[in-house]
Amino acid sequence: MINTKEYRFEVSAAGRVNLIGEHVDYCGGQVLPCALSLKCTVYARPNGTDYINLAWTDLPDQISLDIRNLNGYRALKHAKYQAGCAYLWQTSGHEVKGCDLLIDCKVPFGSGLSSSAAIEVSTLAAYALVAGERPDPVEIAKIAQRAEQEYAGVNCGIMDQYASACGKAGQAMLLNCKTLACQYIPVQTGEYSLVIINTNKPHSLVESKYNERRQETEFALSVLKRKLPIDCLADVRPFELLEYRGGLPLTIYRRAKHVVDECYRVQSATAVMQKGDMKRFGELLTESHRSLAELYEVTGKELDSLAHAAWDHYACAGARMTGAGFGGCTVNLVKTDAVEDFKQKVCRRYKQETGYDATCYDVEIGDGLKYLEL
Repeated sequence: MINTKEYRFEVSAAGRVNLIGEHVDYCGGQVLPCALSLKCTVYARPNGTDYINLAWTDLPDQISLDIRNLNGYRALKHAKYQAGCAYLWQTSGHEVKGCDLLIDCKVPFGSGLSSSAAIEVSTLAAYALVAGERPDPVEIAKIAQRAEQEYAGVNCGIMDQYASACGKAGQAMLLNCKTLACQYIPVQTGEYSLVIINTNKPHSLVESKYNERRQETEFALSVLKRKLPIDCLADVRPFELLEYRGGLPLTIYRRAKHVVDECYRVQSATAVMQKGDMKRFGELLTESHRSLAELYEVTGKELDSLAHAAWDHYACAGARMTGAGFGGCTVNLVKTDAVEDFKQKVCRRYKQETGYDATCYDVEIGDGLKYLEL
């Protein structure tokens, strides 16, 4: 039981599920994420010292960070994100004051639901509040992305941090990752419900091929920029990619084709959701997963097993992996009156095929960054 009276601020930021638009955020594309009711909450108080003292509700560790040497903690296992956020906040011109932080993260780690972004956003907002600043969600999202890239070593896009900071209850976010223009889209699924299932396969974005995929798309962009007036890979239209595919190695072409096609799927998915055509929305989810499996090659046995089991269930309109891949979660569109049958049958088959026990999450689409003075 957390004694909140011991702290001055309570800050929370959301995990997220990306409905569609995978591996296109770092290519300047549009994505359609939602903030989730799964949160990372940080309890904070100033301590009048030159140290940030960290504790966790689910870990025995207690770690102190010297605010005069914040660049020296990159090798830490559990405090790397907090140290990175403090360092990037400080080097961005903000004051970091000594404080005590208690971290209570309910976003499952390694799930593809952006626990790292939720930790980064809530921690940065806590640093701001302790120093007497009012947190700006967009600025915090940008600095959180830099902390992930420059300190944690994951060359991510902006989607996760932006959704964690700026999400709204009941709304998806049509986010242009090139300009940060954001349109909020009401999520009205009619007779269907969204079901999130975790493969429970351990994975690490740094150790996976995530950064390799980023490099491959950057190579594709460098080649195509010689032929086309583009700033990012998401600017390429399908017929242009087809016209200039001869200049790309086959693997690089396949990566680029996923990005280009996925950008158009996001546009289509947004339009059909606004029309209430959830059957077509589900079909687009399935098309996205097939592209991620066959062209981008970021799914693997476990995610494919969950997706195929979902597709074979009579009540499922569509399913796909969400997040970076190589483990993590699927998002499934399922008729509401058959959700329990769906969960039972899909998880049983997944266990038989992989040996892992899947976990189903009952979540709502929630707000992003929230804070209050206790």
